[in-house]
Amino acid sequence: MKYLKYLTVILLIYSVALVSWADEGMWMPHQMKGLKLKAKGLKMNPEDLYREDGTGLMSAVVYLGGGTGEFVSHEGLILTNHHVAFGALQRAATKEKDYIQEGFIAWTKGEEIPAQGYIADVLLGYEAVTDKIIPEVKPDMTYREKFEAIDKAKKKLIAEAEKGGEDIRASVAAMYSGNKYYLFRFKRIKDIRIVYAPPRDLGNFGGDIDNWMWPRHTCDFSFLRAYVSPENKGVDYSKDNIPYQPKSVLKISTKGFKERDFSFVMGYPGRTYRNYTLAELSFDLENMKERMEIYKDIIAFFEQAGKDDREVQIKYASLIKGLNNGFKNYQGKFEGIDRINLLEIKENQEEDFLEWIKEKPEREGLYGNVLEDISVFMKKYAAFERRNTLLGRMVSSYFGSALLSQAYTIFRTVEEKEKPDMEREPAYQERNIPLIKMRIQLAERGYDLEADRAFLKHQLKKLEGYPEEQIPEALKELASKKSGKAIDAFVNHLYDNTILADTEKRLELIDMKKEDLMKIGDPLIQLASEMEKEMKALREKEKALGQERQELKKVYLSGLLEKEEGRIAPDANSTIRFTYGFIKGYSPRDAVYYESQTTLSGVIEKDTGEFPFLVPDKIKELYEARDYGPYEDKKLNDIPACFLNTTSVTGGNSGSPTLNAKGEQIGIIFDMTYESVTADYYEVPELQRTISVDIRYVLFVTEKFSGANHIIKELGL
Repeated sequence: MKYLKYLTVILLIYSVALVSWADEGMWMPHQMKGLKLKAKGLKMNPEDLYREDGTGLMSAVVYLGGGTGEFVSHEGLILTNHHVAFGALQRAATKEKDYIQEGFIAWTKGEEIPAQGYIADVLLGYEAVTDKIIPEVKPDMTYREKFEAIDKAKKKLIAEAEKGGEDIRASVAAMYSGNKYYLFRFKRIKDIRIVYAPPRDLGNFGGDIDNWMWPRHTCDFSFLRAYVSPENKGVDYSKDNIPYQPKSVLKISTKGFKERDFSFVMGYPGRTYRNYTLAELSFDLENMKERMEIYKDIIAFFEQAGKDDREVQIKYASLIKGLNNGFKNYQGKFEGIDRINLLEIKENQEEDFLEWIKEKPEREGLYGNVLEDISVFMKKYAAFERRNTLLGRMVSSYFGSALLSQAYTIFRTVEEKEKPDMEREPAYQERNIPLIKMRIQLAERGYDLEADRAFLKHQLKKLEGYPEEQIPEALKELASKKSGKAIDAFVNHLYDNTILADTEKRLELIDMKKEDLMKIGDPLIQLASEMEKEMKALREKEKALGQERQELKKVYLSGLLEKEEGRIAPDANSTIRFTYGFIKGYSPRDAVYYESQTTLSGVIEKDTGEFPFLVPDKIKELYEARDYGPYEDKKLNDIPACFLNTTSVTGGNSGSPTLNAKGEQIGIIFDMTYESVTADYYEVPELQRTISVDIRYVLFVTEKFSGANHIIKELGL
């Protein structure tokens, strides 16, 4: 081997990988029957986890558009993370009503405030549709034609599924790189309101310092509520709407648990890459390095912009929080990948795959060249990606100037609306126009005009450091001047002459014809239109390349599934998943062992008197008086704060319920340990740990700290 010092750990981890396919991973509902859950410790009927009539436990778990939540009352009360609800708090907050800093309590339903931009998708069911998509792809098609055939088949299935009602939402997801396809149906609830959120000093205790770390003491939770029309339709906010009555509600347990108890998680994990090849992993590592530098730069810029202005801080709070979270996650991935020498593990796995191929001649014809083909393809794809990334970043709502991003959204939407609906890009179909308009409306809550102007200048001045071939065509002339004054003048002209700073104007523009839009002569719209010319060409190439990659991976995963007799969980892709594990501590390094549970005493120990380790006085008083109510753990003689289990989660699982063997909620997922973030690519069972806030800490803060007894009563406690 190339690195002998890693030999022992590689052999240990690799041997574990070869025998544990059936346990690790995030499983689809229909795959749970093969996990032998009763033998592992489940004390409820496995068939009650997912039922097609919507009464199973899994139907209590909702997708919140990037996070997860769960119904905990028959009046639509949703429990999720503070950091999942953070965007709603940020949009509602002002310097005078600083819900981020102070938290929020609605003492009656009439006091609940809109969680702007939030939706809750309630799973109605799903079905395999592979046989309705694969036949549409013909062998003699080009990759671009194959993409188009699959896209049309998906759109047709979605349109048919959504005929069932105005609040029905459908999606088609590919599993195993297109070896399987599934159609998911949801009831979409669009009126979500904030019920309760703890103050920042509890909900974000530890801040970025403790993020991804253990031991952890963050009380990361919030309550939302779902509202529907009196006819039980998912409609926009209205004072006439009533609380939604879910078919399935989770029961909360305050009885606690012990080391090695069975537990499980249901939620909507975002993306994992465990089935990546060595070539794909290497490509991702290079991209992560670049993204980390970009994250650092953006964080520093907006922290400086808001240094002396709380309103600016509030507007960029969600962006900075997200970027800090991503930056530390990448740090953990790099350290973990190096520690276990994942590149060599992947190399060994591929050697094992090739040896399996050689066992039978027919396998050679099917899979013999696929790994080499993927490796060659990834080199071609990397060259394309370098050309594409900078342009995409410039018009991104996350990485770019807010107004330029708005201009691009308006231009794209207007242009797409001139096509028949089924020929549009999916994001711009009629079903998504209300969502686009909502984002345009909410954009003003996430940017400051002068900070945005300064940020675009900052971005353009950094173009000087890029190779000429990566600079967008629309900006090459400006970049060639290598003049800060020229860039300042260019951006000032854009911002001084645009009408896009007015939300109502933006909403008017999106309903125009393209010809009329361009007649206005708005300089930001004109710049966006020039950038779109290049983006359109790159997008067409991306579709062909993306399909080529999927076809190659489809062959590889077909072989892998055959080799492992189907015992591989599909990579996460924001669809509902189940994962189980056990309450358990771990040893991250030599001579160090972490217990599986933290307590309120640990919260007090961390108090420094300053954020992010500022413990509210009321918490200290309750602690000193030992006024714990019914939430004290008698074995710990303390309020339990957070705990670990061995479940497999990733981003998107935030807010997912952690349940005991009886299917009762004992916690809320909010993080992984620093050593676990590598599991997006490869899981090491000895190190894999998920962090949950203990439900008893949630209830203690809700009742004893905030006095929100009405919520406790609604929970049935």
